[in-house]
Amino acid sequence: MTDKKTIAVFFGGRSPEHDVSVVSGLQALQAIDGTKYNAFPVYITTEGAWYTGDALRERGNYLPDRTMLASLTEVTLDVSANGPPKGRLAAKKKSLFGGAKVIEFDVAIPAFHGPFGEDGNIQGLFETAKTPYTGMRTMASAVTMDKGVSKRLMQSLGIPTLPFAILHRADQGYSLPVEELEAQLKHLSFPVCLKPCHLGSSIGVAKCKSAQEVSACLPAIFKYDSAAIVEPFVENLIEYNVSVARMNGAVVTSALERPKNTEELLDFKQKYLSGGDNKTGQKNSGQASEGMLSLTREINPTLPEGREADIRNWANTFYSAIDGTGAPRIDFIGNEKSGEIWMNEINPCPGSFGYFLWEAAKEPVLFTNLLTHLIEEALAHTRKMAMPADPVPMDARLHKRPT
Repeated sequence: MTDKKTIAVFFGGRSPEHDVSVVSGLQALQAIDGTKYNAFPVYITTEGAWYTGDALRERGNYLPDRTMLASLTEVTLDVSANGPPKGRLAAKKKSLFGGAKVIEFDVAIPAFHGPFGEDGNIQGLFETAKTPYTGMRTMASAVTMDKGVSKRLMQSLGIPTLPFAILHRADQGYSLPVEELEAQLKHLSFPVCLKPCHLGSSIGVAKCKSAQEVSACLPAIFKYDSAAIVEPFVENLIEYNVSVARMNGAVVTSALERPKNTEELLDFKQKYLSGGDNKTGQKNSGQASEGMLSLTREINPTLPEGREADIRNWANTFYSAIDGTGAPRIDFIGNEKSGEIWMNEINPCPGSFGYFLWEAAKEPVLFTNLLTHLIEEALAHTRKMAMPADPVPMDARLHKRPT
């Protein structure tokens, strides 16, 4: 019998989606296979401080107040990369015997949503620290979290996507002159859909009927994001989402979901705080569960002929093009009356890891098994990318090596 591997689940962070990340992280902690792994939480506050401790396992303790934070262990990631691939957290306060306590772990599970966690930042930190981690790699995370860059990649792959414009926050202030907006949006027809370029969860999404309305709505986006994306507003809106992963050497897709939405776009609270009591993933669930706070959806809907195949093929094409790892969710939108459909955006780490989509797949994958797959994939990827202790080739060495 081999020793259990230790898994650190990271969540929270300096993102507008901090609270959703906490839910995803706690769900993962509950669902990890305890017969194979020992898991513990690492919570990052909205100000960027890192903490660990058993009290962080309970949802009722969020957000921790100062008294609770004082009872936890504040840590930082050791990025020295000494020794074999592994994660090391160093306590910021020294012990009674003078040394800083070190907590080692085998794999990190980032359960972040939004900036500073889902966008390649924490992934790059783990790469620097030689720490195995689950999910998408640094480049893929950065590309897919930038809606403008990901849409340009879709275009290059021949995947249908809506025309768009990217608006960048000015050096001063949170708005842009109407005249400037009219020039930048002249190739688009109103009404348009305005949303942040690097955020999810429908934060800041607005329907605008003129450049004046775009200008009025931009401050709400630029407060949290440095760029906004503008696209034509789709009438008769219908949405389809699917998750993608590489399992047993092949790219596979999950069940499809069709969010049930009204004529107006879902806002953040409607999406994450609507109805239902099942708010955590279950290790032994044998049926498709409600998912992140019971977003109303139809799983495996009946689609027009050929549409499901298109969605799965396009998702496969995009995932393969970025050398995908992890299990991102790819979202599509369409006009239900005209039959048109477009790839919309990619979620590198979907809420609840999209486990309900995998549980309802043609070949079901329970949440616990999905997490096991992600952990084993992280370890395999680390072995695959291993480099010599001295990575400089013999003919490129300019300095003598110590003996």
